[in-house]
Amino acid sequence: MTGSDRATTPPGTGGAGTTPAAAGVTTAVVVGAGLAGLTAATGLAARGVDVTVLEARERVGGRTHGLPVAPGHQVDAGAAYLGERHTELLALVKDLGLDTTPTTMLGAGRFLLGREDTTRDGRFPPLNAVALGDLFEQLDVLTAAVRLDAPWLTPDAARLDTLTAAAWADRQLTHPDARLFFPLFLGEMMAADPADVSVLHMAFYLRSGGGIRYLNAFEGGAQQDRIAGGAHQVCERLAGRLGARVRLGEAVHAVHQDEDGVTVHSTGGAYRAKVAVIALPPLPADAVQYRPAPPVRRAGERTARGCAVKATLVYPEPLWRAHGLSGWSVNAEGPLLSTVDDSPADGGVGVLTGFITGNEARRFGALGPREQRTAVVEQAARVFPMLPPPTGLHITDWVNERYSQGCYAALRGPGDWLRYGPTLTAPHRRVHWAGTETSTEYFGLMEGAVRSGHRVVAEVLARG
Repeated sequence: MTGSDRATTPPGTGGAGTTPAAAGVTTAVVVGAGLAGLTAATGLAARGVDVTVLEARERVGGRTHGLPVAPGHQVDAGAAYLGERHTELLALVKDLGLDTTPTTMLGAGRFLLGREDTTRDGRFPPLNAVALGDLFEQLDVLTAAVRLDAPWLTPDAARLDTLTAAAWADRQLTHPDARLFFPLFLGEMMAADPADVSVLHMAFYLRSGGGIRYLNAFEGGAQQDRIAGGAHQVCERLAGRLGARVRLGEAVHAVHQDEDGVTVHSTGGAYRAKVAVIALPPLPADAVQYRPAPPVRRAGERTARGCAVKATLVYPEPLWRAHGLSGWSVNAEGPLLSTVDDSPADGGVGVLTGFITGNEARRFGALGPREQRTAVVEQAARVFPMLPPPTGLHITDWVNERYSQGCYAALRGPGDWLRYGPTLTAPHRRVHWAGTETSTEYFGLMEGAVRSGHRVVAEVLARG
């Protein structure tokens, strides 16, 4: 099938809200049907650009994914949380007719940290408060110094981008409680093992998300709410506006440019357009063959996959609440390094989400399915001995997921920001880049993905 055959796609969204496309930009192919790609595609289509979206999976959503846990109930197996500062995502949620629901955090937390087995109110672990305060003060100093618009221009960037977070902790953290808590904190915030990321990336990520306290908070913070019924609905409704222009099961393997346009080659054929938008994480984006090749790749040898596995434990109802527990736990040993109550608002089913992050996620991902289930159920029994075994258990392994290659986001290793940062968003001729990893605001979050989609729309329309 020829490129011209495949390029005959339905027109843009049209309707009363449609405005003329920028001169010369009449067609676009968007690669990736996650939040960034679909935000870009619907934005371009609404402005008269004829858009085709190619998605390798047999579903839309990217790193958002709905998991059925009971009749009429789905929970988030991928990205889930949002807060009041996530203004672009909240506007999109409202426009799509969706609602948010608060993340429930009433009751005591459970903490299994070393020899400690403690139940106490709130989320603060039963560790030395002075040591943890010193840890957060040092992190605050690092984050405050980062150039959010251009991390590679941060004062002392060369040193900070060479040093790993693990090496920094070895030098700076002297109290055993701070050393114990630091990798747990970094796993929860970034899905990172400290050895995988540079200090510059760690500091940038924490500041980009709104600062340590905002990023780490439920009430009033970045984890305050969830999208009722699941975050995957955002992409499903955006795709619904595009209809047949979204083509599933079409993995893109090559993007070729010439003076007149771009040809995107997928498992379904070749698509001809004026521009292409690559809305893929850095590692999958680098697996595409580009001709001509970009001057700088999207990732390097030290760029790592975001190390997150979600274990979804299902109960008839949120049984822990009857015991005065919030469902929150922090654990020094895996696989479940933390848990949170992700039950639907009506309480019709109980859901504990367990987070397996950092190096523990790699270790867990190497186990067989039976070993994984046994490890999760046995640990849940230790953390919540008052609960019966779960009636359902679902494992979502993002580390080994073929098309995302990690979650929450790619991890920038030593040297990555200095080498790849300056070309993070720069178009490669007719190719534009989207995705949460291209956003210096709310990097790694759904908000960052949406903002990157808006940026690409503005770039494409400005081509003239």
